[in-house]
Amino acid sequence: MADKIRLLPEVVANQIAAGEVVNRPASVVKEMMENAIDAGAALVKVNFRDGGKDLIQIVDDGCGMSPIDARMAFDRHATSKIGAVEDIYALHTFGFRGEALASIAAVSQVELRTRQAGDEVGTETEINGGQFVAQNPVMCPVGSQFFVRNLFYNVPARRRFLDKSTTSASQIKAEFQRIALCNPQIAFELYANDAPVYTLQAGSLAGRIVDVVGRHIKQNLLEVEADTSIARIEGYIGRPAAAKKRNTEQYLFVNGRFFKSTYLTSAILKAYEKLIPESCQPSYFLYLTLDPGRI
Repeated sequence: MADKIRLLPEVVANQIAAGEVVNRPASVVKEMMENAIDAGAALVKVNFRDGGKDLIQIVDDGCGMSPIDARMAFDRHATSKIGAVEDIYALHTFGFRGEALASIAAVSQVELRTRQAGDEVGTETEINGGQFVAQNPVMCPVGSQFFVRNLFYNVPARRRFLDKSTTSASQIKAEFQRIALCNPQIAFELYANDAPVYTLQAGSLAGRIVDVVGRHIKQNLLEVEADTSIARIEGYIGRPAAAKKRNTEQYLFVNGRFFKSTYLTSAILKAYEKLIPESCQPSYFLYLTLDPGRI
């Protein structure tokens, strides 16, 4: 009987893996914004067209990449974040698996222009559907410019089931807000179909919250700060009088990452007990810091 088991081609494996990392345009924005922050960017610009299906553009002024790194960055499990399994338990970066760019490139047409501070010229790298197309020298500023075009163009079944452009735009905006709220020391810009949505200057956390959420919240923020044996907690909560029946101004972060926790949400509501009606929800922007090994 003939042997039946065979290795999948690398391109096919990356397309399958893409489903774990990239399930919508907002996933691409999140992964690539976090890469820009890991690269030490002081300014990150995001632009998208047609809800991200036509184009997602991420521009940063971070450290940039060498020509070799610009090519290797699209290989699966190629990463600058860890070198041994033990490093996973002391992470201070967002990405570490080296799968994001490979997965994104497997289901889109990607163009990267990047330059390091010490290089006279930069590098332009093109990847289409996971296949290397070309790499050439190019004039560009220090940092990286990613152009992700035609998301899921080579996986038509996935592309057909993408959310409507308006829904995708809202999801991208939500991811942008979460990352911007967690990094007030970095300037961010968001454009939808080349029209400005947010222009956020680097500044204080309170200022960033007001810039992202709106000026209505400025008078309702109460600063909180506490140290426990497990974690340091800081941030802002809303005054009880400002509680609303439907409240989207609720954010929890741990070591720079947004997360959701029914346990902590219940604890916060318990603190507001008898201060707000049972049908209302308070605003909160709480940041937990703890040893990465304990997460």
